[in-house]
Amino acid sequence: MKILVTGAAGFIGYHLTELLLSRGYQVVGIDNINDYYDVNLKYARLNQLGIDRKLASDFSSEVISQKTDNFKFIRINLEDREAINHLFEKEQFEVVCNLAAQAGVRYSIENPHAYVESNIVGYVNLLEACRNNNVKHLVYASSSSVYGLNAKIPFSTEDTVDTPISLYAASKKSNELMAHTYSHLYGFATTGLRFFTVYGPWGRPDMAAYLFAEGIRNKQPIKVFNHGNMERDFTYVGDIVEGVMRIIEGEVETRTQKGGLYKVYNIGNNNSVKLTDYIENIEKNLGREAEKIMMDMQPGDVAKTWADVSALIQDYQYSPNTSVEEGVKKFIDWYKDYNNLNIK
Repeated sequence: MKILVTGAAGFIGYHLTELLLSRGYQVVGIDNINDYYDVNLKYARLNQLGIDRKLASDFSSEVISQKTDNFKFIRINLEDREAINHLFEKEQFEVVCNLAAQAGVRYSIENPHAYVESNIVGYVNLLEACRNNNVKHLVYASSSSVYGLNAKIPFSTEDTVDTPISLYAASKKSNELMAHTYSHLYGFATTGLRFFTVYGPWGRPDMAAYLFAEGIRNKQPIKVFNHGNMERDFTYVGDIVEGVMRIIEGEVETRTQKGGLYKVYNIGNNNSVKLTDYIENIEKNLGREAEKIMMDMQPGDVAKTWADVSALIQDYQYSPNTSVEEGVKKFIDWYKDYNNLNIK
């Protein structure tokens, strides 16, 4: 099976690509390697996959992995319709996993056009390429942020999601709506995954785990929003990509026969953890207490998330089993190694 992974230099994209390759799949990875956060981290992830940085920096150049012939990488913008169409026509993918997007809730308030270009225009280009090249299944990243102002906990895919409170959330909801349209009109399977607060090794530096670790390491105050009264369904990246893998390997033909071409699932840890407990685990693994600045809630944020993943358990036997204690330890072990730290 030949699989396209968009956002392959990103956090989840890197981990999924690594897992797919370990199971013998043929994978093509694309990413635009934008500077939303440190590009050195993106190139370091690609290096783990055997991709040479100098070669990967050129747009539209195919770079074969030095570790396996089953992986090649191409730097492409999703908004480049001509390049995307050429790629699909040449490779004839069976499955596409779209993990590329302009990320970040708060950044979307400051830079709305970046989200429209990547998350909407780029996404339509992928949908069109899928329908014109007989792709059997599009698996794509949605987000827990689509639940917006929903008060009911835990969040269920049966809930109405008509109250997004950031453009990022609105763009992800639009992805789900467009996927439904394409599944209905053109008869290929689409599966949306609403990710809940993913963390772990090779995580993004703009996310909570990395930000807290940086502050604690450098003896700088960390910002704790809503005065610490926050809870998140923190989900370890290994559990996430195992869930994505189960969907990729699932029988699409069975869904087609039952009329279930369009699906949306929550994918999380099936548990809600206090932010203060999460910080305590980071402190414990760094061996240093954080200086905390208690802040008001940020625009576009919510106080609590919790994923009801019962549908994913029922349909795909999804089984998140990494505790926050174990996951944070793995993240901090990587963080120390990546930054060559000997914290005292």
